[in-house]
Amino acid sequence: MSLPDLRSDFPILAQRFHNQPLIYLDNAATTQKPQSVIDAIQNYYESQNANIHRGVYALSERATVAFEQARTTVQHFINASDPKECLFVKSTTEAINLVAYSFGERYVQPGDEILISAMEHHANIVPWQMMCERKGAKLIVIPMNQQGELELKDWEKLLTPKTKLLAITHVSNAIGTINPIEKLIKTAHQAKVPVLVDAAQSVPHFKVDVQALDCDFLTFSGHKTYGPTGIGVLYGKTKWLEELPPYQGGGDMIRQVSFSKTTFNDLPYKFEAGTPPIAQAIGLAAALNYLNELGWDNILEHEKQLLRQATEALKTLPHCRIIGQASQKVGVISFVLENIHPHDIGSVVDQYGVALRAGHHCAMPLMEYFGVPATARISFGIYNTVQDIEGLMKALDQVKTIFTPKG
Repeated sequence: MSLPDLRSDFPILAQRFHNQPLIYLDNAATTQKPQSVIDAIQNYYESQNANIHRGVYALSERATVAFEQARTTVQHFINASDPKECLFVKSTTEAINLVAYSFGERYVQPGDEILISAMEHHANIVPWQMMCERKGAKLIVIPMNQQGELELKDWEKLLTPKTKLLAITHVSNAIGTINPIEKLIKTAHQAKVPVLVDAAQSVPHFKVDVQALDCDFLTFSGHKTYGPTGIGVLYGKTKWLEELPPYQGGGDMIRQVSFSKTTFNDLPYKFEAGTPPIAQAIGLAAALNYLNELGWDNILEHEKQLLRQATEALKTLPHCRIIGQASQKVGVISFVLENIHPHDIGSVVDQYGVALRAGHHCAMPLMEYFGVPATARISFGIYNTVQDIEGLMKALDQVKTIFTPKG
């Protein structure tokens, strides 16, 4: 990748804040958008905008074709066996809620168990808690160690006849750990337990193949994948999607409606009630095409280099503690500076153009485990550079200067 050329694809990176060039290091929260994605959305509204599926006029048919082509792009991107296995939702959060509700309604009984891990995002905790409360089930948690890796020595003992589903993150949004998802899925399937994979933080960083993983469900968000907000994907094996009841009711998810009974549409439309996020789906397809054109080997090597250099740089900073140092990570680093609140870190470095995240990162149980209320988090994307790391370290030097007691 030619980084100067790549950065020029992202118009927002040309901005300055507090008279400083923007150093954007909050990619785990959301990524910036290349011009091709912006153009695809603008082109839709300028030349394709119409509601889809039901219109018989040319403009509606044009919009329908573009929307369904976007679904096919998603199918190829994650290597699903059929486009109908790829549902458009508004986010990873909505996708997990969909499965939690529909799977819970169909399969979960009082006393059953749902298995998650200690490093989950709230979006993969709260929906299961709500479902367990509604159905009288129980949430079981795979533990974690101080390196930020799951304790898997005897984890299969947690898989019992009561276990109805394993819902597991592929990559931790808070500390960057890559979980051994293939091993987890294989072991769960040996116990006849289906698996949902939260891939919101893995899909932007390396190739994800749902058939190779053999996962039953997988979800990711568009806005973390250089696409627009308001769009996400839920992949599900056909056998599961056909058996699960709809999550929402409304237009387009029906086959026949009367006041006495409603019959539901075929996949994928059974789970896509109402007008879908048409422009967002088209923008997402443009983002996925952009990533494919860059090449996954290039992306992976570039981000590994940034992770390595940033980790080494932070280790030279006095009284800096990196939270979670798993052997397998993506470009996410959470850290704390002794006696300095992460919010203060974020506020000071902002004055030097550095955008990072400070807080609990929607992973409060993980923060509690490590004994910190919050961390400062940097997370890399394809457009970040070594110069961004240098700018970050200069800004952190100013943080230390400001908060170091005088005398």
